[in-house]
Amino acid sequence: MAVADRKEAFSVFVTDAEPRLRRALCAMRGPVAGRDAVAEALAWAWENWEQVTEMDNPVGYLYRVGASRTRTRRLEAVPVPEVAVPGTGHASAFEPGLAPALARLSDRQRTVVVLVHGCGWSYTEVAAALDLSKSAVGTHVARALEQLRSDLGVEA
Repeated sequence: MAVADRKEAFSVFVTDAEPRLRRALCAMRGPVAGRDAVAEALAWAWENWEQVTEMDNPVGYLYRVGASRTRTRRLEAVPVPEVAVPGTGHASAFEPGLAPALARLSDRQRTVVVLVHGCGWSYTEVAAALDLSKSAVGTHVARALEQLRSDLGVEA
C-alpha cells in the first residue's frame, strides 16, 4: 500500500474510531489518562496498520491496547462531569450517587456497563474487546444494573 493511501485509510479509520475510544477510555480512566490511552492505542494502530485492517473489531482491540498500556494510571473514581441538558440552556450533574455506586462494582462489571450503556457499544463489540462471550457480557450487564439500582434506590 502506498504511503498516501495508508495515510488516507488510517485517517478515515481514526475519524470513526477515535471518538468511540475516547468515550470508552475516558469513562474508565478519567479525562487525562483516558486521552493518553487513546493516543497509545492509535499509535499502536498506526505502527501495526496491516494487522488492524484485518481485524473484525479493531476498535475493541484498540480499547484493550489503550487500557492495558495505561493500567497503572487508572483513577480510583470516575469523575462525574456536568452535561448540558438539551433545550434548557443549563448544565445538570449526573446522579451524585452514580460515581460511588460504579466504584463499588467489580472492575469487569463496571467496564461492561460503562461500555454498553455509557458508550453505546454492542454486546458483540464488548465481548470482542474484553475476550468474553456475548452471554457473559449480558450477565455482567444484568448484575451490574441490578447492583446499581439497589445502591441508588431505583426500581427496575
